[in-house]
Amino acid sequence: MIRYALTCDGDHAFEGWFRDSAAFDRQKDAGEVACPVCGSVAVEKQLMAPAVATRRAEATVPLAAAHPAMTDPKLAELVEAIRRLKRHIAENSEYVGDRFPEEARRMHYEEAEARAIHGEASLEEARALLEEGIPVLPLPTLPEERN
Repeated sequence: MIRYALTCDGDHAFEGWFRDSAAFDRQKDAGEVACPVCGSVAVEKQLMAPAVATRRAEATVPLAAAHPAMTDPKLAELVEAIRRLKRHIAENSEYVGDRFPEEARRMHYEEAEARAIHGEASLEEARALLEEGIPVLPLPTLPEERN
């Protein structure tokens, strides 16, 4: 596996792990490498120091080193706000998993009791719900959720 420091055309820094450099090139050319902040697929590799093993015991890697984008204080503040929002939603709603689109429709059409729910939906499913007039709020994936 190889780790690349990446940036998008919106100057968002992030990292990506790939099987090898050819895998990165194939995925980038296919538009499969996207910025986790803005979704841009205009992504480029950045210079990064090589990881060199030393005899010293490895210390815990700080969040900023594990996630280069976290060195931007404004971005770190935004990520923490999203983290708090997701925690609040999890504590105050029912998790319905991949049944989310079905359950949201049942509540919208009054076939099920209205209640706060959360779960998973693909981008296409979320878009279809919104087009039907069903209010949903897709939330971005946090850096630690990508592992």
